[in-house]
Amino acid sequence: QVQLVESGGGLVQAGGSLRLSCAASGRTSSSYVMGWFRQAPGKEREFVAAINRSGSNTLYADSVKGRFTISRDNAKNTVSLQMNSLKPEDTAVYYCAAKNYGSTNSLPQAYSSWGQGTQVTVSS
Repeated sequence: QVQLVESGGGLVQAGGSLRLSCAASGRTSSSYVMGWFRQAPGKEREFVAAINRSGSNTLYADSVKGRFTISRDNAKNTVSLQMNSLKPEDTAVYYCAAKNYGSTNSLPQAYSSWGQGTQVTVSS
């Protein structure tokens, strides 16, 4: 099992940028496909981005494609989400997640480990 801790959330104006980080401990994070999800109040958790074990393959939700970039540093056991051109509709709690089989996947139920989440608020 891997433990995940997110950081980097905060309040930003529309058009601004934030960088989220996810630190993994326990099993080596390079054993896992990593993903970012988000959940706004009253809405279901939705997929944002995922990256495979080596970092060579990424997957993005259409709503963030071209604005967000997921990356990983296996030597440091971290995964990051660079968020640019933020919009008020990006406001949500952002969660880091890990899955230890298969490849990148957008389904929350495919991920077995989750962080506690970090709040991102984008003001208009």
